Amino acid sequence: MAVFEFSPRLTEAAEKAMQLCREPFAELDRLAELNGQKVLKAFIDNRISDIHMKGTNGYGYGDDGRDKLDAVFAQILGAEDALVRHNFVNGTHAITTALFGILRGGDTLLSITGEPYDTIQGVINGDDIGSLKDFGVKYAQVDLLPDGMPDLDGIRAKAAGCKVAYIQRSRGYSLRPSFTIDIIGEMIEAVRSVNKDCIVMVDNCYGELVEEREPLAVGADLIIGSLIKNLGGGIAETGGYIAGNARAVELCAYRLTTPGTGKEVGASLDQLRGMYLGIFHAPEAVCAALKTSVFATALFEILGCECFPKYNEKRTDIIAALKLGGEQQLIAFCQGIQAGSPVDSFAAPEPWDMPGYDSKVIMAAGAFTMGSSVELSADAPLREPYAVWLQGGLTFPTGKTGIMLAAQSMMDKGLI
Repeated sequence: MAVFEFSPRLTEAAEKAMQLCREPFAELDRLAELNGQKVLKAFIDNRISDIHMKGTNGYGYGDDGRDKLDAVFAQILGAEDALVRHNFVNGTHAITTALFGILRGGDTLLSITGEPYDTIQGVINGDDIGSLKDFGVKYAQVDLLPDGMPDLDGIRAKAAGCKVAYIQRSRGYSLRPSFTIDIIGEMIEAVRSVNKDCIVMVDNCYGELVEEREPLAVGADLIIGSLIKNLGGGIAETGGYIAGNARAVELCAYRLTTPGTGKEVGASLDQLRGMYLGIFHAPEAVCAALKTSVFATALFEILGCECFPKYNEKRTDIIAALKLGGEQQLIAFCQGIQAGSPVDSFAAPEPWDMPGYDSKVIMAAGAFTMGSSVELSADAPLREPYAVWLQGGLTFPTGKTGIMLAAQSMMDKGLI
């Protein structure tokens, strides 16, 4: 029985796409099972109980639920320690906290994956807004090679004098590849070959639980991300995490709260249950998001679009970029995604001047948690290369349907 009315052309293309997806889906199921076992073992080893999900108020002294949550995240991610807090407002906030926690005036921050994405620019180089530049932190970068891969020789040439080497794992608003754990390991090895004391910091947003290992396993000192992406499992209402070397995490905690109190203060309020339940569901939520992404790239390749990565390429994050060809295609796609969302499906997104971006952006996200990108969402700057960046899908059946509604929206307008 058909619930949605799709054109015969689209139905046929979707059936072909599903055939192409069989082998990638089997690998994604294997990874979800492995990562699910890691999560379960962390809960068991840390003796999580109902009492740990009861929040505190006031100063938050002796909040065992908060401290146990840090321990669970640390074990899952392979870290010495973790700082998991609902009062990180987004991933950029968590990254900013880490940068200001580690860097001091006169230090150099070296981005070894080219220019960071838009919202980090003000943090690094903003004028008279409390940026790193305002506090005397110097900035340098190593551009990526023309094929989007890291310039290992360039890293070795510049890393000797830097305090922090910064790696952006995901592609951001670019078509370059997201970096696998193996490639991140090569970058870290290049840094360490000339600067063994450098702190390597990885923006891990969108990449958690996508591979068997996290960047800490290949030598990173800190990894950072948002809880309304992978590790919140679509359940955590807000928050972020910093995980890694115990001393580095401690310094970050001093920046988040106050020097000397750090992780020992901060009421968890009523947020703990959502964060515990979110990390427990995260392996399956990530798997659903990845399957939605693989299906989308298979379908749109059949429909004649260039996709990054291709459906059968190794995934290292939940993002896919679909090169659609023009402004009207981007708008129609995003409006189709919105129409296939469980929340605010009746809304029609339009391009707008989004803070932190230098061009108009259209975003589609009918999510249970505003801005959650482990839920099916899409956004596109209205500029070259006229690509939409797609992520999420809490369940594969609904994610697949959302992708098909986006394709149908474009077909109805004669845009594909």
